[in-house]
Amino acid sequence: MEQSQGSLPANSGHAGDIVIEKFWVGSTESASHAQLACSTQLCAFPLGGNGLCIRSTKDPSDQFLILQGHDQPITAVAFGNKEDPLLICSASLDCIIVWSLQECREKVLQGLAPRGTTVGMLSRAVLYLRWSPDDQIVATCAGNRIFLLDVKGLSVLAELGGHLGPVTAVEFCPWEADTIISVSEDRSFKVWDCRTGLVTYTSSVLAAYPLLSLFIDAESKQLITGCADGQLWVFSLAERHHYRCVVRVDLKKRRESFFTRRVKSGLCGLPEVRLLPSTSELDTEGVEAAFPVLRLAPCNLSPILGSENRFLYSGNTKGLWIGSSAALFVFNLANFELEAVLHYKEHEDFQNLSIQVAGSCAMMGRTTDQKALCLLASMFGKKFALLEIDLAMLVKSQQCPGARKHLSVLASSCVLPTSPLYFGIVEEKSTNPVGQKRSAARRGTQDQPLVFHSTVQSSGYASAPRVTMFSPKTNCKNNDKRSSKCKSNYKCQELTLEDSLPTRLCRQVAAALHPAAVCCVQYSAGDGRWLACGLANHLSLVFDASLTGAPAVFSGHDGAVRTVCWSHNQKWLLSVAQDRTLRVWSVRQTELILLLGKDMFSKPVQSAQFYYIDAFILLSSGSELQLRKYHIDTCKDEIKRYKQKSWSKSVCRLSMTDGVDMTSLSAVNDFYSHVVLTAGRNRTLEVFDLNVGCSAAVIAEAHSRPIHQICQNKGSSFATQHSQAYNLFLTSAVGDGMKLWDLRTLRCERHFEGHLNRCHPCGAAFSPCGRFVVCGAEDRHAYVYELGSSTFSHRLAGHTDTVTSVAFNPSAPQVRCVCVGGSSLLHAGL
Repeated sequence: MEQSQGSLPANSGHAGDIVIEKFWVGSTESASHAQLACSTQLCAFPLGGNGLCIRSTKDPSDQFLILQGHDQPITAVAFGNKEDPLLICSASLDCIIVWSLQECREKVLQGLAPRGTTVGMLSRAVLYLRWSPDDQIVATCAGNRIFLLDVKGLSVLAELGGHLGPVTAVEFCPWEADTIISVSEDRSFKVWDCRTGLVTYTSSVLAAYPLLSLFIDAESKQLITGCADGQLWVFSLAERHHYRCVVRVDLKKRRESFFTRRVKSGLCGLPEVRLLPSTSELDTEGVEAAFPVLRLAPCNLSPILGSENRFLYSGNTKGLWIGSSAALFVFNLANFELEAVLHYKEHEDFQNLSIQVAGSCAMMGRTTDQKALCLLASMFGKKFALLEIDLAMLVKSQQCPGARKHLSVLASSCVLPTSPLYFGIVEEKSTNPVGQKRSAARRGTQDQPLVFHSTVQSSGYASAPRVTMFSPKTNCKNNDKRSSKCKSNYKCQELTLEDSLPTRLCRQVAAALHPAAVCCVQYSAGDGRWLACGLANHLSLVFDASLTGAPAVFSGHDGAVRTVCWSHNQKWLLSVAQDRTLRVWSVRQTELILLLGKDMFSKPVQSAQFYYIDAFILLSSGSELQLRKYHIDTCKDEIKRYKQKSWSKSVCRLSMTDGVDMTSLSAVNDFYSHVVLTAGRNRTLEVFDLNVGCSAAVIAEAHSRPIHQICQNKGSSFATQHSQAYNLFLTSAVGDGMKLWDLRTLRCERHFEGHLNRCHPCGAAFSPCGRFVVCGAEDRHAYVYELGSSTFSHRLAGHTDTVTSVAFNPSAPQVRCVCVGGSSLLHAGL
């Protein structure tokens, strides 16, 4: 039955160290769509139609074993889960046989023909076999039904019917022994109760093509299924998630994005054609190779991707082998991104592979040496081939080069004399004393009567009338009382990692009398005693952190206020509105002290904030990142009371690499940092180092859509974090969820999806302890995630409209957050 065989390396170059073809076998019959089996020691496949071939994966030269017992071609093969004894089940149209490999070897040594145990005769084609965890039951997919066969009792325990098409895969739930899940060509999956034989859940139709493969991750409690058009679906099996879809992945698009990102990053200086084979290169015999998901198998990426973030969460970085007809993919279950791609088609990197288009495959990873085995069956020929893949070398050979130098949010060196930031330090040292002297001289001049005598009471130059002449309507004494009351009642305690998440609604406040959307919200830096929010009715409000009492009102904008930002000293409030102006307000006097008009910018200001512990104002206008030095003049001139004496001037202007408009920026203001993060409309993240005044790194294809927010883990003075945790930051894009990035590696560490965000830009925020993330959604809920999980922990309800902005209180004794939806503020706590 065996026509030819051989053992060939992939090539003699570096690719041969990554992929080795252990052997290939030719057969008289094609088994392109048969289920294959592969373990760490052995592999099994139908040979010559009705013969079952068992071969060693470690030493292909060892004598192989061929088991005869079927009269019809074998359609499915599966190894048991236990190694002692190692069982294998094979199925054909005539019968289903269970073999004990130890007994079969003993029979061969005795010169006898090995025999298996027939456990069932279904008289229908079997597409898939799966053993139960204890190797007592074999789930058999035959037609549109699932048969649970008792191996020892040789009986049918249950017959599960309900699918409208042939069942293509079935899995036992690892944490619920009596639950199995199946997928079918009817494009849906079902959850079954084996005790009753009833369906407990049926999904909707997921795709336009049949579902072919299934995998259940016990650690994350997620179900992954793939279909014939290259779509991958991830569902949450957590108890309260109700089989919620976490993410849908298009392998073709992820593959293109994977290589595009590496080409733009200049991976090893290789041209794009070498990294990404063209469509014509993937054609075989005039048939275009697609990426149907034939088989899924787990792999461990922790030793390969490093353990920089083990201080954040425990557990391994789980990966997934995706076997397709034209390529093998390494998929990261944490960030839902591809880590590596291996094409079967012969080209410059991987040569001499016997099978270039696969009809079926089976994968198994070895934890001892981080190598994986892949058994392939040819789609159009009659060949089988076993590949040994060095997972670590494959992933590292296709990784982005990352930053050319070490990047960190924490400043590791002093400010250079040529740095734009050095200008601010010199300016403070040289101008502040002069300014104080001038202010003192000016005050001395103002106190002298210029025209009128001191006896003229109506002149307005007497001390008493001058103090109250242009006082604001807000009572300063009341403000002082409110501040002292807050100081006495607002107790701050250090947050710990054991603090719980916010779960219940504490208070709900309408931000405006008339309907007006709340666009942004931010707690005051440091103590979190005040809460500022920007409204669509052109106003900015400052509430007490407990949302009690009347808010302070800041009016003057002619458009919706889309950004508010506190200074580090809590004296100033910065706001940016759609009227193309940037304003800085005095929080105590509720008055404007600095105005940057639209005549100063060629394009509207998209984002702005205080920077370098209030030494600068950082803003983005068009494609430019501007660093502006400013001065706030607080002295009072009663004659020219409304003349603005504060000023700002540009220190540095930097443009994005491709010249596209910036959509968001972020930088730390609570401590000295030289790093500024920006995002462009071309879906690119760019890191600027203002110590040297240039771009430091570019991350291409960061999201599938433009990023609307960058949120850094800025920590809190009331919570202790690992020093490297400040290098983590979030990005959000409409329709693409949130991504967690590490500045040190420029890698996406985790992808948070599942919250509804298809139209409106919804904000996100880190908790003060750095362990949780909260984000808004369009289903009127706020979602709370743990950094170690891609599925949400729970939802915060109470809003009647889209939750557009969220904020964590940095200093509350219990973890609290404020969510903004429509025109209301919700205060959530324990």
